[in-house]
Amino acid sequence: MNPLSPETVRQHLEQARTSVDAELDRLLPPAEEYPPSIHKAMRYSIFAGGKRLRPTLCLQAGRLFGGEEKSLLRVGSALELIHTYSLIHDDLPALDDDDLRRGKPTSHCVFGEATAILTGDALLTLAFEIISDAGAPSAECKLRVIHELAHAIGTQGGMVGGQVIDLETTDRTSDAATLDYIHSAKTGAPIRAAVRSGAICAQAGEGDLARVTTYGEKVGLAFQIVDDLLDVLGSQAELGKTVGKDGQQHKATYPALHGIEPSKQIASRLVEEACEALEPYGERAQILQGIAHYLIVRNS
Repeated sequence: MNPLSPETVRQHLEQARTSVDAELDRLLPPAEEYPPSIHKAMRYSIFAGGKRLRPTLCLQAGRLFGGEEKSLLRVGSALELIHTYSLIHDDLPALDDDDLRRGKPTSHCVFGEATAILTGDALLTLAFEIISDAGAPSAECKLRVIHELAHAIGTQGGMVGGQVIDLETTDRTSDAATLDYIHSAKTGAPIRAAVRSGAICAQAGEGDLARVTTYGEKVGLAFQIVDDLLDVLGSQAELGKTVGKDGQQHKATYPALHGIEPSKQIASRLVEEACEALEPYGERAQILQGIAHYLIVRNS
């Protein structure tokens, strides 16, 4: 089966982005609601742009197993809140110290460091409030999704754990195992949780969960490898953020450890393996497979 064209995938991503943005606008407190400073900051970062990849993966994984659209959209939107919280905190002076994100000044540059920290806290808290709110899916499914996401962004093989090792290995020589841990935890775990959360909402069976888990893990690692490559090969205009910082800060990256061409080959292999995991679903998985292929040809 031939993968979808990049243009077709972009259309699916845009359709999902439009739906997620409308849901986020509905779920977030109005900018003028008291206290307005924090609500303006929350909306500033959420609507600064972005592909909405994690919500899209959640939606598509849930649709694969017949999930209810409204529930998937709510959970997917919560995932975007969590992702944006991580970006705000990642950009802080104490961490990566970036002043540009998605082509706009980062939160702490606009609202101050204290408000940026609280904005990240507020988005993370709101995400779990949204998931646990009344209505579908079942309480059991909600609890499983909450556990899934909390683990994926935590310290034991999750995002925070990956961020810690990323900081501790800056300006040091890293081996392949450490690099894979950083990427799989910091980026891969939340992406894995996105597809698993969609499948859980749709009450997928354990065999189905195992397949989308394999897909999510491999796509997550491939996504971060491509990010590493774009930091070397991309442009600030296309990426909307500072390029070349990984090299300047001597961070552990795939191009630094493996070289550019081998890194491209590894990312391509991971994508092929991710798509193979979904082959039992035939054409039903075509969009998820197309997204995986799209991730290694993107320029932002």
